[in-house]
Amino acid sequence: MDVLIERCCGLDVHSDNVVACLMVKRKTPIIRSFGTMTSDLKSLRDWLAAEQVTHVAMESTGVYWKPVYNVLEDTLDITLGNAREIKNLPGRKTDVEDAQWIANLLRHGLIRPSFIAPRDIRDLRDLTRYRRKLVQSVSSERCRVQKILEDANIKLTEVVSDLFGVTGQGLLNAILDGEVITPKDLDRLVKGKLRPKIPVLAEAINGNLREHHRFLLRSFLSRLDSLDQQIAVVERRIADLVKPYERLLELLDTIPGVDRIVAIEILAEVGADMSVFPSERHISSWAGVSPGNESSNKKQKKNRTVDGNVYLKSILCEAAWAATRTHNTYLSQKYYQMRARKGGKKAIMVVAHKILIAAYHILRDLEPYKELGSDYLRERFHRQTERRYVHELEAAGYVVIRPPQASVSPMT
Repeated sequence: MDVLIERCCGLDVHSDNVVACLMVKRKTPIIRSFGTMTSDLKSLRDWLAAEQVTHVAMESTGVYWKPVYNVLEDTLDITLGNAREIKNLPGRKTDVEDAQWIANLLRHGLIRPSFIAPRDIRDLRDLTRYRRKLVQSVSSERCRVQKILEDANIKLTEVVSDLFGVTGQGLLNAILDGEVITPKDLDRLVKGKLRPKIPVLAEAINGNLREHHRFLLRSFLSRLDSLDQQIAVVERRIADLVKPYERLLELLDTIPGVDRIVAIEILAEVGADMSVFPSERHISSWAGVSPGNESSNKKQKKNRTVDGNVYLKSILCEAAWAATRTHNTYLSQKYYQMRARKGGKKAIMVVAHKILIAAYHILRDLEPYKELGSDYLRERFHRQTERRYVHELEAAGYVVIRPPQASVSPMT
């Protein structure tokens, strides 16, 4: 097998040490071990530079590869390989042999590099993922508030649709004061469309509230305030980082179901440079929204979606749910068409796949989303039906003559 890289190095990365295997054409491999402190990694970098190494490869082992990558990325061509794809043969599992195996694969060009976003995109990704975790924590705390109210025989959730709106917050604060709330008090607290429900609210808000419930309720509400403040801080930081990408965000925002937050999250996951993905099929497979392909003995087995970027997949599914609620759009019509055939869950994955394909072409071509309309699928079905009927008639020996500029009438 031809050697493509003359001076390369394979790294077997662990939490506390890095085993390096230096391979030079026609020479015995050189094995060295380094620590993972910053000074040790700088020593690794200096050693590789002294040996005139041009390419380095390592496994994507948890988060342990990141410190190594941060030190070496400015001076070397680094290939990050999927651990499942470059696994060594059974019975040869040692750190030294792993490093030699990685170096040998690298020198022959047999490692498919994983996608590593630029540094500013990686920073943005950390923030968007952290914001998502904070939002999930807010949802958890709100569920705890509702749970403790139910435990105290307070049925606010049966009357108030938004327990954490202006009126809901006022009612929760009144509950914490420890007084019996009368209809007169509610007349002062309740605003808007809830005012006709004051008699029902008076029954729902007075339950069996003990000091234990008030303590937990204060803790939950305090935690919610803290989370809201932290989310605001993170969003300000995100706003600073996305300023160079405002044009891309505006273009992504033209996709039905995609708002500014979702556009930022998509940009943070896939980056702004689409040249790293050769086609829409590659990015769909990387994201985990494309159907799998499993066949044996000419039999098609399960075609469940492949494993991929779980963060991006969840973002796309949220955007797909929002797209199904839009009116007169191709994506909403596609959802209802697929739901009738495959069910709701598979239909949502199909729409998520379509949104990612649209985002890929928007980021690659720098053009806004082109809406096909809700009639596109129906008209395409009519055209396909017409072609099929014409083909069957011609196969049976008939000659089909179409009038000039004939239009296909809608089928009932």
